[in-house]
Amino acid sequence: MSLSGKVAIVTGASRGIGKGIALQLGEAGATVYITGRTVQSHAGAPAPGSLNETAQEVERRGGKCIPVACDHSLDSDIDSLFERVSREQNGQLDILVNNAYSAVDSIMKARGVPFWKLPPTFWDEVNNVGLRNHYICSVKAAQLMTERKSGLIINVSSIGGLTYLFNVPYGVGKAACDRMAADCAVELKKHKVAFVSLWPGAVKTELVKKYVLDPMEARKKAGGSGDDGDLERSASRKAEVVENMFANGETVEFSGKCVVALAKDPNIMKKTGRVLLTGELGSEYSLVDIDGRQHLGIRSVKELLKQGGWTKTAEYIPQFLAIPRFVVNAYFGRF
Repeated sequence: MSLSGKVAIVTGASRGIGKGIALQLGEAGATVYITGRTVQSHAGAPAPGSLNETAQEVERRGGKCIPVACDHSLDSDIDSLFERVSREQNGQLDILVNNAYSAVDSIMKARGVPFWKLPPTFWDEVNNVGLRNHYICSVKAAQLMTERKSGLIINVSSIGGLTYLFNVPYGVGKAACDRMAADCAVELKKHKVAFVSLWPGAVKTELVKKYVLDPMEARKKAGGSGDDGDLERSASRKAEVVENMFANGETVEFSGKCVVALAKDPNIMKKTGRVLLTGELGSEYSLVDIDGRQHLGIRSVKELLKQGGWTKTAEYIPQFLAIPRFVVNAYFGRF
């Protein structure tokens, strides 16, 4: 079953996960509107990639892609985007993927800085484009989808909604994305519109390469720094675990494969309101990443061992062995 005849919007698709989702949706036959601020690549951009490059790649794969310059911090730009889609597609919108996020650079530069030493405006920097705009886009999409009694809205979120990751505004924002999906799903259910939150695993995006993988390679080439004491070794070990996670992580298109599978699922309403993990969707829908690898998700014992650097031990662990959900809930539970 293809997505021919379906209309999708993917926000923040110049690069990274948004680009990967757009590529897979286009390849599956959907007409894909993509948004972002970088229409053409230019010197000084935070990372490679542009809307036009994404659109050209979709077209090369036989899909149809319409790039739309949109600053998601401006409500007027979002209004114009949905008005255009409604006008050009006769009110049809089948899939919205809320992925736009403008704070990756800022978050990486603020690593290790406690919230009280950051300006209060850092909250807006992290959660304006990445939370507020997701809500506005969802309102606009729901207005179209409820009229047709059909549709799928996806918030791209992360495990930061469950446990501390990066900083306070990031975690609160991701938790809010998950709660948005759950609460919007309650009101949308009778209109047969599904709303879910998607947690990718560690993903090898262009910015991850810049901030994590390239520095890791540089340190390896420079060699070890000798015995720096217990604290330094502990910090180094933690950094190594994170680096292994990303080095063995998903490509940007694996999330796209998951989105396509969800869009094709005739029983998608059974998942509405839930947090969905890409690794577990991969197992459910028998998905393989574009590099041929399987991803087993954060509950997989085998995957956790691999990401922690215990690759030899992981070879002896069966793929089906997973940490039960109630254990995860108990470990991270707050009540």
